[in-house]
Amino acid sequence: MVFRTTSGPVRGGGCVDGVTAVLGVPYAAAPFGARRFREPQPAPAWDEVRDCTAFGPIAPQSARLPGAPVWRPGDEDVLTVNVWAPERAEEGGLPVFFWLHGGAHTFGSSAQPDFDGTALARAGLVVVSCNFRVGFEGFGHVPGFPDNRGLLDQVAALRWVRENIAAFGGDPGNVTVAGHSSGGGSVACLMVMPRARALFRRAVAHSVPSLHHTVELAAAVTERIAAVAGVAPIAEGLLSAPPEALVAAADKVAAQCASDPVAAIHAFSPVLFQPVIDGEVLPADPLRALAAGTAADVDLLVCHAVEEAWFLHTVGAVREVTTEPELADLAEALDLPAHLLDGYRASMPDAPVLDRYLAILGAAQFGEYTTRLAEHHARAGGRAHLARFARRRDAARPWHTADIPFAFGNLDAVGADFLIGGTPDGHDRALSHRMLRSWADFAATGDPGWPALTTDATPVKSWAVPADHLTDDDRGGLRALWRDVGFGPLRPAH
Repeated sequence: MVFRTTSGPVRGGGCVDGVTAVLGVPYAAAPFGARRFREPQPAPAWDEVRDCTAFGPIAPQSARLPGAPVWRPGDEDVLTVNVWAPERAEEGGLPVFFWLHGGAHTFGSSAQPDFDGTALARAGLVVVSCNFRVGFEGFGHVPGFPDNRGLLDQVAALRWVRENIAAFGGDPGNVTVAGHSSGGGSVACLMVMPRARALFRRAVAHSVPSLHHTVELAAAVTERIAAVAGVAPIAEGLLSAPPEALVAAADKVAAQCASDPVAAIHAFSPVLFQPVIDGEVLPADPLRALAAGTAADVDLLVCHAVEEAWFLHTVGAVREVTTEPELADLAEALDLPAHLLDGYRASMPDAPVLDRYLAILGAAQFGEYTTRLAEHHARAGGRAHLARFARRRDAARPWHTADIPFAFGNLDAVGADFLIGGTPDGHDRALSHRMLRSWADFAATGDPGWPALTTDATPVKSWAVPADHLTDDDRGGLRALWRDVGFGPLRPAH
């Protein structure tokens, strides 16, 4: 089947399981050469039917993820979208679910197997995912060029959806933007970005990171990377360095952060790239902006895992902390009050320091910030729903990323067994069905199936096996220890 886009006609693969996948459609021009470090530019048009049966090249990065393509120097046409359209899409007017991948703003792509949109499309959605610039190309500070280029790419992809999705049976007036981890952070940023206004109606954000950079810190990161790459930290010097040189230099700087952090938190979690609060593309921290009612007209669904940081510990993405002095160092780096550490010690009296450390780090980096986004949005007049991923089975923990194969309905995807802790059983498949249905219902109607937050209460849905449960109000316990802890953009350590 041929679909007509504003750039030209495209043809996807055949209809499989009632869904047609159209992959690797350019939504913007290749962001290299004269367009490098600039805002995304329109994609060149074509006249002949374009074969779109394979994912496009991914953005510059060093990651090699299970079942996903790798980036190779010379791959340039990295700004593409993928669409999964169900058979009934010919009738038109279907809700649109727009997915943003995670990866610490540094790696990842829309081609990861657990992001396949077939199951969600069978549930009645037109599903869209996209590649965008990550790492230095997308989030590195370059004097004289816009910050947050990865976010600008996402806005360009959303504009493509507005202009083209009707051709695939989707309703451009009913778009839900969704993402996990740094993709969830991107969703929160898009909610408060002036350039993204009116491009979507609802938002789904899983495991939203709490970290953002000031321009000062982003410039300090650039200085470190430029020094390792052997170029001046100015536009001319950075433009002279090929993408692979900046990828390699960023990897080296991240590896050095344990002993010489650029910002205090980098000694524990060396993620060099974050959205930059530049006052223009991203005017303010999303938490503060949502509290001010900036996106009160956007319905919001957030979720985080109960033991987020255990995944990061298992894959070696965070520093090992096993002693009380090291835990005190973390508290200093995050500016956490002494009573918070005391409270976790009292709540987990028999737990090793490592367990308390990971509980605190997971809450600081994902859990508390994600929950507050929903609370602040609700208090400002927006509609918000909150969920937690609490599924345990044998040794499988409810950790960072484990929820995504469930919500996508991709429990059998390549690499999913590691994320979910083994081969799925019947209870897992039932949970996956429930989570996928909640996404589909929220995208269609704004109601995922449980109560929204109010100004006085924080109801939370806990996804679990063999059955879920609902807590009427979730503002006590360990959460109460975070009440006086603030979140704000990071600044240089020195």
